[in-house]
This record gives sequence, structure tokens and C-alpha cells, in this order.
Amino acid sequence: MGYLSAVTLLWAFSFSLIGVYLAGQVDAWFSVLTRVSLAALVFLPFLRRQYLHRSLALKIMMVGAFQLGIMYCFYYQSFLYLSVPEVLLFTIFTPIYVTLIYDMLHRRFSAWYLATAAIAVLGAAVIKFEGINEDFITGFLIVQGANLSFAIGQVGYKRIMEQELQDIPQHTVFGLFYLGAVCVALPMFLLFGNTEQLPTTSTQWGILIYLGTIASGLGYFLWNKGATLVNAGALAIMNNALVPAGLIVNILIWNRDVDLVRLSIGGVIIIASLWFNETWVKRKVALANAA
Repeated sequence: MGYLSAVTLLWAFSFSLIGVYLAGQVDAWFSVLTRVSLAALVFLPFLRRQYLHRSLALKIMMVGAFQLGIMYCFYYQSFLYLSVPEVLLFTIFTPIYVTLIYDMLHRRFSAWYLATAAIAVLGAAVIKFEGINEDFITGFLIVQGANLSFAIGQVGYKRIMEQELQDIPQHTVFGLFYLGAVCVALPMFLLFGNTEQLPTTSTQWGILIYLGTIASGLGYFLWNKGATLVNAGALAIMNNALVPAGLIVNILIWNRDVDLVRLSIGGVIIIASLWFNETWVKRKVALANAA
């Protein structure tokens, strides 16, 4: 949980940085390409041939393409149909997808993990709920594409590491994760990018460099490494723990209007779901698997 908690705090700042300094000012496709390219540059020097084989390399690139590349393709399109609060509302289904995909890969159905994820979804819904517009069905489906891609990437990486016969230092192969994302982000920028909306200030460039090297580079490595160390229920819950963390940072630093009562209630529900998973569900599932 330590890795996931640390990244939750790290990513809590990213939402506001993007919303305040980049959104609507810098081309989204350029931002995505810059972030994944910088992240790749951070980890490519750590690649070690002795730990790589063709099958593993392709699998890691594939999960990177899903978790970052394809996810962003859906995510940015969703804003054509939905407001920001609506996009946020529809992302609360990610924990359900994480749990269901993980169980599907293991050819089992852990109802207790699904229960903890559902509690976390309830908490996030309390925080995020807003009215929806007439395009909500189309927007909803697009956001679910983003949610599914993000979930597939997380669970896919966790599964890959579980199946590896040797204990691989994960930083020695993770550069391929970002190369997979670049393989999606580069053609998307070439096809849809607007070169008239490139960064124009040192602040914008500085934020992009930070997001690429720290939030994306260090952040996604630690998040995925953390995903290999926890059960599917905890991973699902931590996907929604980002919500209150991001809102709290926004309130304290950028002073945005937020319903504090709703935030508090939702945060308590998410924390309760994590406690339920860590203290009761883990033991219940372990006993069931041992039977």
C-alpha cells in the first residue's frame, strides 16, 4: 500500500496543474506525447538485456499502450460530450473493472473484492455527482473506454509480473511500458495535434517536464510496482482514493469551490472500504483459496 499511497499524493497535484495551467491552452495531444516521451527517456537507460525476452517486451509494451496511450485517446475525446464533473463522475467505475478483469484472468469471481470496490465507488459518487447533459450516453461510453483501458493496463502488468518465473528488477524493464504508450501517442499527435497550441511560457514547459519525468515517469512506475504487491480489492480502492486527494490539494492551494460536506462523507466511505478490505476481506479470500 505504501507505493500506491505515495503516488496518490503525487498525482493529487497533477489534476490541478493540468486544469489550471494546461487545459485549453496547450494542445492535449502534444501534452500526452511529451509526458510519455519524457517518462520513456527517464527509464530507457535502466533497460537490461538479460531480463528481456521478446514475449515479455511485447507484453509490457502492450499494457503501456493500454494504460497510457489508448486510455488518453478515449479520455480526451470524452470532453467533447461531457463537462469536467461528468467525466469525473463516470470514472468511478474503474475499480469495478479492475476487480472484474483481475478475477477473469484468474478464472474466478471474488465477490468480496467486488464488494469493497463497490463501496469505494459509492464514496467517489458521493464526492463527484453532478447533473448530466443530453450527450451523457455517448460520453459515458467513451469514458468507460478510458476506464477499461486504464484497468486493463494495471491488471495486465500485475498479471505479467505474477507469471514471470524469475524475480525481475522492475525498473530494468519498465522503459518498454512507456515505449508502448509512445507508439499510440505519436500517431495520435500527428493525426489530430494542433501545432498552433504548443507551450508558450516557461511555466507551461516546466509543468510538462514535471508531469513527464515525475508524475508520469516516477508515478506510473511506482503505481504499477505497487499494484503487484497488493490484492485486487486494494488496487481497485486506491483508484478512487485519488479523488478526495486531488480535491483536497485543489482546495488548499488553488481555493476552488468544493462541497466540503460531500467531500468529507465520500472520503470517509472510501477509507472505510479500504479498512474493510485490509482487515477482513484479505483473510476471507485467503481462507477460501486455501479450502
